[in-house]
Amino acid sequence: MNFEHILAHHLVDRKFSHHIIARLPFLGAVDLGLSPLIVTMWIACAISVLALTFAARSQSAAARRARAIFEPAALFVRDDILEPIFGRHASFYLPYFLTLFFFLLTCNLLGLVPTMSGVTANPNVTAAMALCTFGLIQFAGIKEQGLVSYVVHIVPGGVPWWLWPLLFVIEVFGMFAKCISLCIRLFANMLAGHVVSLAFLCMIFIFAAMNKAAGLGMTVPAVGLALFIYVMDVLVSFLQAYIFTFLTALFVGGAVHPH
Repeated sequence: MNFEHILAHHLVDRKFSHHIIARLPFLGAVDLGLSPLIVTMWIACAISVLALTFAARSQSAAARRARAIFEPAALFVRDDILEPIFGRHASFYLPYFLTLFFFLLTCNLLGLVPTMSGVTANPNVTAAMALCTFGLIQFAGIKEQGLVSYVVHIVPGGVPWWLWPLLFVIEVFGMFAKCISLCIRLFANMLAGHVVSLAFLCMIFIFAAMNKAAGLGMTVPAVGLALFIYVMDVLVSFLQAYIFTFLTALFVGGAVHPH
């Protein structure tokens, strides 16, 4: 059993063998080839939109049960994450953070489904989401303070003028570091579950290579441990969606309220 091959097959973004080449007048030949990560993200988007739309608009008994699940989560994001940080600005940023939370949660859970790619266990995806956070920080700061005031307040007040340029550079690097930490935290936590589960399952084949009886005896504990990690991954999926959303709100809130 090739541990590296299995992990790469599940997490590395590879295009399907048959891809689409579109020829656009202003760009020439553009590769629109699909990959498992892209398809999984599309599926996550479709599930989120359809499930939330059904829960919000339908009057059926199933929709009422769905609302009983989704509404507490939406209220938690609004009342316990956004309002304490953004105050009166919370309603303006609520759609983005609800989209972020439910999209992340759906992607995290889809990564646990066999044949699906671990979207949030791929650093390219988490880096793109962290880049969105960085862009939102700049947008929120400029929108609420104005461009000049936002740039001035990047450095805390009361700093001597001769020290301001140095601290400005440090604060900007710190802003990048916050977003990089978001990327690495989500990627590492979601990847860890896949790695540990595969490691336990690979133990069966490692022991079987030494002795068939040992491999057979290792089957039950290895599968049991892998299932335990799988259940823990479900909890981690919810936790990481919350942490990413909360930290994004915290970083953006610092730009909205500089003092």
